[in-house]
Amino acid sequence: MSSSSSIEYNWIDGVERLELYEPGGYHPVMVDDLLLNRYRIVDKLGFGGYSTIWLARDEKFKRYVAVKIGISNPSIPRRETEILRILTDSRSSSQTGLDDNACATLPSILDTFDVCGPNGTHTCYTLTPAQGSLKEASFSRLFPIQVARALAAKLAIAVGLVHSRGFVHGDIHLRNVLVKLPSTFNELSIAEFREKYGKPDTVPITRVDGSSLTSNVPAQAVLPLYLGKKAQDFTLADAHGLILSDFGEAFSPATEQRLGRHCNIPLAKRAPEALFQPNDTLAYPSDIWSLGTAIWEILGMKFIFSEAETQDEIVAQQIDVLGSGGFPESWRMQWERGTSNKDGGDVYATTDIIPRQPVGERETWPTLDTAFEEFVQKYRRKRDGVGVFGEEETRAILELMRGMLRFRPEERLTVEQVLMSEWMVGWGMPALEKSGEY
Repeated sequence: MSSSSSIEYNWIDGVERLELYEPGGYHPVMVDDLLLNRYRIVDKLGFGGYSTIWLARDEKFKRYVAVKIGISNPSIPRRETEILRILTDSRSSSQTGLDDNACATLPSILDTFDVCGPNGTHTCYTLTPAQGSLKEASFSRLFPIQVARALAAKLAIAVGLVHSRGFVHGDIHLRNVLVKLPSTFNELSIAEFREKYGKPDTVPITRVDGSSLTSNVPAQAVLPLYLGKKAQDFTLADAHGLILSDFGEAFSPATEQRLGRHCNIPLAKRAPEALFQPNDTLAYPSDIWSLGTAIWEILGMKFIFSEAETQDEIVAQQIDVLGSGGFPESWRMQWERGTSNKDGGDVYATTDIIPRQPVGERETWPTLDTAFEEFVQKYRRKRDGVGVFGEEETRAILELMRGMLRFRPEERLTVEQVLMSEWMVGWGMPALEKSGEY
């Protein structure tokens, strides 16, 4: 979402864009606010382009909830709640043969309501809160090998559930993969919560021109609180609490056309057809590509494709890692004659511009086998207690990656094939079953 406001605020790192506190934008929220005469705001959990997410105490049922407060822009479809209700409908579970454990991998909406404020009317819904994302947990850290296997399997199960209900998630990456809090969390009073986690981390909001704040913006920005633990401290029980979240980009290919140009997933996780076929519709294979990059990230330390590069570099990395043999000739011709974009590639999601081959010196990315050794195994050998993948398992992982990361979408594995792959059957699922809870 872009801002139309002429008001500028002094930059605060780690919070939402403050200029979006305007009519059509975010709802101004302060800690200790009471929504619907029921939900007491305790702290902030996160934010996105279309919402802010808050930890609140449900004073009616004496439990904690996550409250997602959407922007009020009427041009933004309010579909996420509808999609989640379809996905978690118990009747759909019986029709697709999926059990409650599979359904538990998706967020369950507890309540929906609207709040009115100076920036408009905002759709809100509440969910069971999570301790944080796998992205936060794994920053510069590694999951124990059994936990990594179980997390990868559980994430594939979640994607399988979404696809079985006729939806593409459209935004699979580790920031959108959460882990549930223990049930004992609800036993904490707000005072006990403060004693354990501290007071909210707030910073006063000020305008660049020095003028007083209007009612459109809160007096203080709240930095998101991480309630979780480090990757190396995760257990198999945590893996069973995995939740695939954020369905703001989800769509049903049977009823809605989503063009490649409208794909908004981060560039390093984006399926290549979104770039090279911007006027073609996306479908389930685009999720498989993103799922493959997410599984790689769960298993290792370093991304399979760099997050800090332009689209030009990422395409070059994809060819380095996966080889040029499967790269379609029509794509190659577009790439060679295309025009590069200097600002990192956002234009590719909304125009027909295709990147050119990187010019000049660049770092060559290793082939898939070497990348697994350098990006996964090498880091695991350096960390005591996290485990290293054996020769047979490594072969099975690489076979799975090659099947998921094929350039042509029609050649990729389906999620059913992913779940039945040698690695999932031989290592991922057994790890998930170890605790006897699945």
